[in-house]
Amino acid sequence: MANNPVETYAAVDLGSNSFHMIVAEYSDDRIQIIDRIRKMVRLASGLDDNDNLSDKSMNNALDCLQEFGQRIREMPQVNVRAVGTNTLRQANNGKNFIKAARQALGHKIEIIAGREEARLIYLGVANSIYDETDRRMVIDIGGGSTEIIIGKGFDVLERESFYIGCVNMTRRFFKSGEINRNKMNMAVLAVRQEIESIMTKYQALGWNKVIGASGTIHCVNDIIMNAGWSTSDITQQSLTTLKDEVINLGSIDALNFNGLSSDRKPVFIGGLAVLCGIFDAFKVQQLNVSDGALREGLLYDLIGRLHDKDIRDSTISSLANRYSIDTEQASRVKNTAIKLFEQLCVPWKLDKNIDLKFIQWAAEIHEIGLAIAHAQYHRHGAYLIANSDLAGFSREEQGKLALLIRSHRRKYPVDDINNFILDDTDNIKRLCILIRIAILLNRSRLNVSLPQIEIKAKEFALKLKFPENWIENNPLTRADLDLEARYIKAVGFKLTYSSS
Repeated sequence: MANNPVETYAAVDLGSNSFHMIVAEYSDDRIQIIDRIRKMVRLASGLDDNDNLSDKSMNNALDCLQEFGQRIREMPQVNVRAVGTNTLRQANNGKNFIKAARQALGHKIEIIAGREEARLIYLGVANSIYDETDRRMVIDIGGGSTEIIIGKGFDVLERESFYIGCVNMTRRFFKSGEINRNKMNMAVLAVRQEIESIMTKYQALGWNKVIGASGTIHCVNDIIMNAGWSTSDITQQSLTTLKDEVINLGSIDALNFNGLSSDRKPVFIGGLAVLCGIFDAFKVQQLNVSDGALREGLLYDLIGRLHDKDIRDSTISSLANRYSIDTEQASRVKNTAIKLFEQLCVPWKLDKNIDLKFIQWAAEIHEIGLAIAHAQYHRHGAYLIANSDLAGFSREEQGKLALLIRSHRRKYPVDDINNFILDDTDNIKRLCILIRIAILLNRSRLNVSLPQIEIKAKEFALKLKFPENWIENNPLTRADLDLEARYIKAVGFKLTYSSS
């Protein structure tokens, strides 16, 4: 029996301290990493006091992405996922950078929220060190943030992201380069204050093992192993020994450990303080080190999306249950939207892997705002989607889904649509139109089969053709279509309809 064809995927992690890319082949449910590239970019170091990225830091990052792009530029867009983390969440000029970064990489780049970053980190660790029996605490110390997660098997039980990383903690407490016990104690205390809010909840859940991921923890582990302070893993005693040695050396310039690279040296002390604070707060005695982290989690999540294991589907279903959405009406709208999509995907150049997903999700939860109030419920729904933690969704994806829900009735929010990501504006308009017509045709909320509707579409025009006498026998639908034809002009489209 022939093997399934080999598919190639890539995941790119635009971290606050370094950029990572992994390329993998997937066949017969197996993933084989075939390439890894890592570049120390120190994007977080380029943030000024007003949270703007410097030209120098952006240029360094773009140079790195051009190198990455040479490796993956010819790969299908759907097989590549690139995400930005804490620094790009924080940067006021992050959108300008993202536009240039997309061009350099040759692929779309999304910004993910901290808790979504935590979920992906756990997924990467879980696939690297699988354990279906033990409950694990996973710690990932990045350049701009630290994620702490508790999970079991592949399931995340709790996850949180904190604005403490090796770059910002070094700048905050060790900016002069001097290291002493007082500075270290202040930094460790600041870490404990930051994570205090989760202590009770996490301790109530409990854990059997502690696992660490990413650069800082790998570096600490290398130093400890090379020095012979531990024979396996990072222990409380070996970490304390390292901390004391660092304090004795007295400055960042004096750090000369075997295992500490020159590019990590400037920010190492901040990451060490974060790890010491977490060890103290949770009374950690031993930490195992994982090779898997955000980029591996991103890769597994991406492949899952394309092979019927998309966590975003489960997220939408959970929302529908949580807010008691009328699932029968949602199903009617969804089925109609799919039929419309089948006729419009070619003339409107809609993507079956991406656009159809958003149409289906929007149909399933377009009435979510009714949980707050009927008046302006499309606005309430958009707010809920834009500001909730939605597992699997990037910030941009949440914004896109929120905009579809905001736009599904009444006047089109023209300014919001035009201010969305520029290269997606016409696409957003077409998806809004499609979902609005699907809702319009099911306004009666009855389980009555709709007639066969023939659709002809041009770039900015849509014509619906109904069976003979159907539109005349359904005056409410006719009135709704006339109103929609007036609304649709605001976004530069034309809607007409007729009978056979």
